Amino acid sequence: MADLNTRISDFVWKNINEKHVTGKKDPFWESLVNAGTELWLDTGDMEEAEANWSAEMSALTTNNTLLNNEIQKGIYDIFISEAKSIVRDLPQEERVKEIAFILNARHGLRLASKFGGLVSVELHTDTAHDIKAIQYYGRRLHEICPEQFIVKVPYTAEGLIGARLLKDSGVRINFTLEFSARENVLVTKIARPDYLNVFLGRIGAYLINNKLGDGSGAGEKAVIASQNWVTGLSADNPWQTKLIAASLRNHGQLESLAGTDVFTMPPKVAAAGHKELSGNFTSHTHENYEVNLYDAANGAAIEKFWEVSNNVLNLADRLAAKIPSSGAELIHIAHEEGCEDMFPFLTKEEKGFIASDGKIPVHSRWEKKISEGKIAPDTLLTLAGLASFTADQKMLDDRIRNIIE
Repeated sequence: MADLNTRISDFVWKNINEKHVTGKKDPFWESLVNAGTELWLDTGDMEEAEANWSAEMSALTTNNTLLNNEIQKGIYDIFISEAKSIVRDLPQEERVKEIAFILNARHGLRLASKFGGLVSVELHTDTAHDIKAIQYYGRRLHEICPEQFIVKVPYTAEGLIGARLLKDSGVRINFTLEFSARENVLVTKIARPDYLNVFLGRIGAYLINNKLGDGSGAGEKAVIASQNWVTGLSADNPWQTKLIAASLRNHGQLESLAGTDVFTMPPKVAAAGHKELSGNFTSHTHENYEVNLYDAANGAAIEKFWEVSNNVLNLADRLAAKIPSSGAELIHIAHEEGCEDMFPFLTKEEKGFIASDGKIPVHSRWEKKISEGKIAPDTLLTLAGLASFTADQKMLDDRIRNIIE
């Protein structure tokens, strides 16, 4: 297998000849950096990235959805055909997964070569509940481009353990698919990643779509709470974890969340902010944003997005003191510590609801379990996010399968 991995690495690196983009200095973005925020573009599209890249930007981030968007353009179809011979001795489904790995690494390398910054590359969703697979593919991505790749690991019980093992072995980690301060307390204490996230846009969308509130302030409040917890916990640690305000939805958030460790900005948001805002940024990391909730939100546990209970702190301390050997063990401990709603047991039907509802779960399906403390809105959004990535990964895999069969 080592020989195959070497051949794959050589193949991925072959003929990388991107024309390097040198970003120009821009006082607008310099002001935001001076407020304390690293600037990353949230896209896999080369042209979009180039149109918005400036000297103040330090990274790009991709995910299963963004990579699939590029693959479906057909720009890698010939490359996929060429990759077939490299993995010809593997079983069919392993060939598909390896070529998906190759595409992820190849596109990441092209971004790294063209822009010169860090690039977040995400694991195949099939690895999300497999500690050994998280380690195996995470290390391989790191070895292909150790200076620029950051490996994205999703929020699952196994992901927490796998990310910690990768981090301890020297792999830079971007822990992803978090939606609350309490999730990020666990991630900071257990996984110890370089970066972690709050996907703030979906929090507001959850309130709006389910008629629980007008959406204003909710994502921002979750980001600020997470930022303060992560900063406080990192101050006591020999490692530093930084918070990403992920996938900003509107350019106003560039101002309202200035000072957050990192922004991942879709190019449209970056362009709109540059056009509409003054560029006089100051840190807002101690703002207390108001959240406008409707009566229907009573009992909906919306506070779980920004509040951190003693049960969660106790769970974080217990897991950090001794990392579990399996996801099942971690989940058992979470239930013992009164945090069942963070790692719920779902029926086959409930898993189907998560997959079919898309990125924003239908709250009415879950009201009873939420009221019983068996699941929570942040957990629902995390599960829905992984299901959405899984669907996009399947589209990518299907394209590979159709080309190589």
